[in-house]
Amino acid sequence: MKFIDSSTNLFIADSQGEPLGPEIPTSAQLQESLGNTILSASGWRKVFASSGKEEDKEPSISIPDRYLCCMMALSLAHYLGASDDNMAISKDKTILVGIDARPTGPTILDLMTRTLLSCGFKVRSLFIAAAPQIMAYSAMEKADAFLYITASHNPIGHNGIKFGTDGGVFPGPITAQLAKDLVQMVHDPNTVVFCRKLIQQTDISSYEQVLADIPNEHERSCLAYRSFVLQTASMGKEENKFLTQLKEKLTASPIGIVGEFNGSARAASIDKEFLAEIGIKTCFINDMPRQIVHGIVPEGINLEPCRKALETTYAKDKDFLLGYVPDNDGDRGNLVYIKESDGKAYILKAQEVFALVALAVLSKMRMLHPDAKLAIAVNGPTSNRIDALCHTLNVEVARAEVGEANVVQLAQQLRDKGYLVKLLGEGSNGGNITFPAKVRDPMNTLMSLVDLLTDPDIFATFRKLSGYKNTNLTIENILNSLPKYSTTDAFSKQAKLHVTKDHGLLKTRFEELFRAYFEKHKEMFEQKFGITSWVEYQMEGTVCRQGVGSTFRTPPYKGGLKISFCNELGVETDFIWMRGSGTEPIFRILVDCRGCDSDRHDFLLNMERELITQADTQ
Repeated sequence: MKFIDSSTNLFIADSQGEPLGPEIPTSAQLQESLGNTILSASGWRKVFASSGKEEDKEPSISIPDRYLCCMMALSLAHYLGASDDNMAISKDKTILVGIDARPTGPTILDLMTRTLLSCGFKVRSLFIAAAPQIMAYSAMEKADAFLYITASHNPIGHNGIKFGTDGGVFPGPITAQLAKDLVQMVHDPNTVVFCRKLIQQTDISSYEQVLADIPNEHERSCLAYRSFVLQTASMGKEENKFLTQLKEKLTASPIGIVGEFNGSARAASIDKEFLAEIGIKTCFINDMPRQIVHGIVPEGINLEPCRKALETTYAKDKDFLLGYVPDNDGDRGNLVYIKESDGKAYILKAQEVFALVALAVLSKMRMLHPDAKLAIAVNGPTSNRIDALCHTLNVEVARAEVGEANVVQLAQQLRDKGYLVKLLGEGSNGGNITFPAKVRDPMNTLMSLVDLLTDPDIFATFRKLSGYKNTNLTIENILNSLPKYSTTDAFSKQAKLHVTKDHGLLKTRFEELFRAYFEKHKEMFEQKFGITSWVEYQMEGTVCRQGVGSTFRTPPYKGGLKISFCNELGVETDFIWMRGSGTEPIFRILVDCRGCDSDRHDFLLNMERELITQADTQ
């Protein structure tokens, strides 16, 4: 029986189909499939499109990848207590499953749902849903786990898995345990036979009930998500009272927002109804799931359709001030805005988005809690503009390794020490996480900015502490009040390198080359840039260590390495950062400089690229 999603008219699954196909993959084929998979704390990802092309929009996946999908689901089943010999232990446990809007999603969902059902779990499927939606639902429903099929910002031919529970992804040690189990299964020839048995023994009536319940589950998840967004935005205020006051503010100071969804999972989420409910004027484009018209990463040129749409809409209605574009799973959304002085729309860089939200949230927290110990948890490559902003607001800054789970865990460690931590996230990609959320969410970004633009007291709090004089409550003026920094766009071509050397050896060699380079050019650094010294940091998980060399790193040496440059007063003014991506086969680099000197930024970036290239080839 074929099931079609009533809201999108997209194919879900054929309950009578044979998802594994007639062929059985060889051990070599399975190992090749695994070898092309990146297993990281941020999620498991690979090119699932059967052609192997990362921009392929075809829905089919290869036979070896189908078996790999079953094994991925089995790794979660094993973690939750299911045994290959006795599935009864899992019969009272519930797993939520869902997908983003990628074409390969339904096939993977079909295989994984059948596998989990045959392992004895209760499975509840949302089909296409935004990542923050399924995660909020998992927390409010107290599900034992969620399994979300996504490759986030990776190209459309990629796909993968995020595992988690209680509103957030599993921390690194748990995903490492799941990955170890997966590797063992791939190398065990008996696993192929077992997977085939599980799929063949799937109770079809139970599976059809799961598929039939999708509309109800999706609706329930939307209601839960709406409540969670309000809870997050209200900052302790009673939700209905907060909603009433927000509507009143928006009646007095209307705001319009353009949403360019690029066919993402947000097109199937709460955005349209929720923004209209609170009184926002809206305009949406490319707002059907899989209506993918440009690259997935919501940065740079991929924000151009939204920029044009906002500029056109603003010409007709001056209330339209903001636009947002999510990635495919909808857990991050970067912005465009209207500069009212010239009536044009401009693209905000990811680091600017994060800083703008930080100003809004942290200023309000300082307004509400004048004497509290406030802190923010960010990742290593988050711009020092956050440090400067937090210094103004007397907020402690703590840094973790790149990875959503790392900053979430670090934030909780800070709370355990008595800090109030409302905001956390990864400034390098513009993704803010607003507590109690444990995942990036463009709804929280928009709610923070709407709050800022409709409540003059928030910006007044910042101006009082910073000494900024201009009182105009416009996005343009608020952006002008932020500390000025020049930062590499995380997804630009210059921010990526392909390296061949082991990352531990590469970093050790880089340190040697950098030390020699700095000593040779020390006089130039001081005269041209005012840099007199440097310090090095190693970021692994939630830990940030100061020190040079492998003794400050731990195997497999995949953490972030950061060198901060200091002026004669010992103030860290600039930094260079590097780390191998956990979700793509690339080595990421980034430079951050105080001020607006592009030549300074470009010099440090070219230096970093050249030294890393030398370290990799020598």
